[in-house]
Amino acid sequence: MNYLSVENLTKSFGVRVLFEDLTFGIDKGDKVAIVAKNGQGKSTLLKILCDLEDKDSGKVVYRKDIRVDYLQQDENFDPDLTIIDEVLSTDTPESQAILAYEKAMLDLEDMDKYNVALEMMNDANAWDYEVKANQILSQLQLFDKTLKIGTLSGGQKKRLALAKLLISEPDIMILDEPTNHLDLDMIEWLETFLSQSNSTIIMVTHDRYFLEVICNTIYELEDQTIYKYNGNFSYYLEKKAERQEILAATIGKAKNLMSTELEWIRRQPKARGTKQKARVDAFAGIKEVATQKVQEDQLEIEIEMSRLGSKVVEIHKLQKSFGDKIIIDQMDYVFKRGEKLGIVGKNGAGKSTFLNMLVGKELPTSGKISVGETIVMGYYHQDGLKFDEQKKVIDIIKDIAEFIPLTKGRRYSAAQFLEMFMFPKDMHYNFVYKLSGGEKKRLYLMTILMKNPNFLILDEPTNDLDIFTLSVLEAYLTDFKGCLIVVSHDRYFMDKMVEHTFYFEGDGKIKDVLGNYTDYRAYLKAQESADKLKGKASADKKVAIAEVPVANTATTNTDTKRKLTYKEKQEFNTIEKELSDLNDENTSILEKMTAGVDDAEEMKQLSIRMTEIAQLIESKENRWLELSEIEG
Repeated sequence: MNYLSVENLTKSFGVRVLFEDLTFGIDKGDKVAIVAKNGQGKSTLLKILCDLEDKDSGKVVYRKDIRVDYLQQDENFDPDLTIIDEVLSTDTPESQAILAYEKAMLDLEDMDKYNVALEMMNDANAWDYEVKANQILSQLQLFDKTLKIGTLSGGQKKRLALAKLLISEPDIMILDEPTNHLDLDMIEWLETFLSQSNSTIIMVTHDRYFLEVICNTIYELEDQTIYKYNGNFSYYLEKKAERQEILAATIGKAKNLMSTELEWIRRQPKARGTKQKARVDAFAGIKEVATQKVQEDQLEIEIEMSRLGSKVVEIHKLQKSFGDKIIIDQMDYVFKRGEKLGIVGKNGAGKSTFLNMLVGKELPTSGKISVGETIVMGYYHQDGLKFDEQKKVIDIIKDIAEFIPLTKGRRYSAAQFLEMFMFPKDMHYNFVYKLSGGEKKRLYLMTILMKNPNFLILDEPTNDLDIFTLSVLEAYLTDFKGCLIVVSHDRYFMDKMVEHTFYFEGDGKIKDVLGNYTDYRAYLKAQESADKLKGKASADKKVAIAEVPVANTATTNTDTKRKLTYKEKQEFNTIEKELSDLNDENTSILEKMTAGVDDAEEMKQLSIRMTEIAQLIESKENRWLELSEIEG
């Protein structure tokens, strides 16, 4: 069933054409990603689909009665509204009923208001919807629903916008970079949620695991047109490479034919017959094909690195706290030459504070950070992008250096350097304010790398960079001989870049885990399972990660296949009955609520119990799966 039809869509800004005569369709249940280089019009296309941006020509037609919701990069919320007010501001019977019920529960003395809200909840069958809303807010760490939006951080507002969309679960979700401002646990949860959702999804994202796991269709914007690939990200990469090979072969044949025809034209007399004229006219078409350029996604970064001495960075008894909150507690570490380190941990655990201390922007409470004399720091971070919007792109580079030294004694001019970073000549004299968000980030990255650092710190480098820029940046970092520290929520990027990982647990604790992000997650889950079996873990206790190689742990787990203990077998046999009882209780509560409950306090307790049951069911289902895997 077709949900969206786009016909002959064209959009330009002045003389710059973003895309021309785009025609494509999206069916019910499709999970579509739109990929393109920065500045090619991905976000503009999404805004046109949502009627937030004018088009030059063409049609955008949705199936009748389809609900569409859009997650933008920047949401404009009313700062005086609360989280729950905003989340439930969607025009659906369920959200309106829950909003009325939430307000009635704050004023139980007004029984008339409460009874009206109760009737609305029953009529809209909104009790399950309320449980879902609370679960989503909890997963996105928006625990206090009464907070005013004006008090929230930028990341919290982004998560609020996402929660609002997921709770309403429209027929079509249009998502612009949905993983920005989410920590790694949230990203993995969102990946599962969207994979299981019945909504049709159209997204722009740099998260390649998202593209791999969620999407079944990839649309690529390139050369002002659109190409469709019926598969996930791996399929897209494979088929795009095939398309480029075919195009290159076609261009090669056309060039050979053009040489032959050009020689023939030169030999002909000026007076030509009809057949000769037709052959000359055909030459124009051959020339058009032969002079095409195959767009290769290459960004060759060969900047000369400053010499790196024997001493890199040494950390001795480092302590950092803000009042009673300990961020880093008695840390000792010595960086080695060529080390590639990843940093993970929940928001607020101290990752950025640690980086700021390394570069001298933040002073430790006690202890010492000793930096080698030859160290040249390069620090890419989200707050560092502060360009004069009225400056021209080439002047940003020239302000740092007219010429940039490369390897093997070569050097590039500012203009050549910009072209190397995929800024063509026609963009060099554009003003900065005309650049897309991703293009600004790419320009900022240039200003960091051209200073020839040998100790490179990248704090969320993948935000707003397109997947093509990321691929070539990864190629550069793989060959980078200096030290590298990466803080990123991009799992794919972390997996390729880092050799070991600092895990910021909170309360000043930092554990060093050997391996990349996937190794860290696998080991963390193994530790969680082991602690549960020993009865040492609790729902609100953070799991400590032992400082042992992941590879050793994996070997131990696979060499000896464990069987269920007698106690575990008893537990396994009773879980199914417990799940059945919980589902029956949930149904009973729902029926009681639907029939109507006069006592306000009783209704409140029933609602709380429904939320508890949902959490218990999830916990027991996970435990059942865990035991069934051991049982084999």
